[in-house]
Amino acid sequence: MRRPFEGTWNVVRFNWPRYVAGILVVAFTFTIATTGQTRLPMLFWCAGFLALVMLVLPLIASYRIYDRSGLYRMVWLDGLAPSVVLNMTAGFDESSSILASRCATAKLVVVDFFDPTKHTEPSIARARKAYPPYPGTELTFGHVLPLPDASVDLSVGFLALHEIREHRDRVKLLGEVRRVLAPQGHLVITEHLRDLPNAIAFSIGVLHFHSDKTWTRAFQEAHFRLVRQHRTTPFITTYVLRPA
Repeated sequence: MRRPFEGTWNVVRFNWPRYVAGILVVAFTFTIATTGQTRLPMLFWCAGFLALVMLVLPLIASYRIYDRSGLYRMVWLDGLAPSVVLNMTAGFDESSSILASRCATAKLVVVDFFDPTKHTEPSIARARKAYPPYPGTELTFGHVLPLPDASVDLSVGFLALHEIREHRDRVKLLGEVRRVLAPQGHLVITEHLRDLPNAIAFSIGVLHFHSDKTWTRAFQEAHFRLVRQHRTTPFITTYVLRPA
């Protein structure tokens, strides 16, 4: 059970230096604008207002996404009855416990692609400290899945696979998923996209996400076909796929 404001609070505590810096910038620019220490007060008013917007908008969007939407209900699970579930994470796992509850009779296999030589962001370190790996999680490198062919009914990547930055690595991982997925199995990927709604909400942070075109090309190259696409708010897209 998620706590009220848990998602928004996670955004703040995992990225607190950024918010402290933002508050200092806002305070500085508004102070200069109001104390007559500049001949261009309007410039500082505008700069301060812009900094304030860039500080507040991500929090409003985060509250809408992580605390007020049905994101963590995982409605795309409705109608699926998998026997074996593979959950792919990348350093921060808040989905495995939900999958374990929603798919109580299934065997849950959790793999973590966290690589400390590549994923060096302090925010990930804070997130891993707050959310330790799910019990039994296997660390895997080289985007190779430690599972036999056609052994998985449902594979999930929940707000994680964008951490695989190179296109060829994403295709390699998706190819591995296709190998371990049963012929009638499903792959479900939930992500922010590099699109206008996320750009408005997260400004330059949108560059950390991949576009719909990029994901679609990776799916096609790994020989997956799209079954359906689900939007949870304008900021989150879920792709439900099957082997082509």
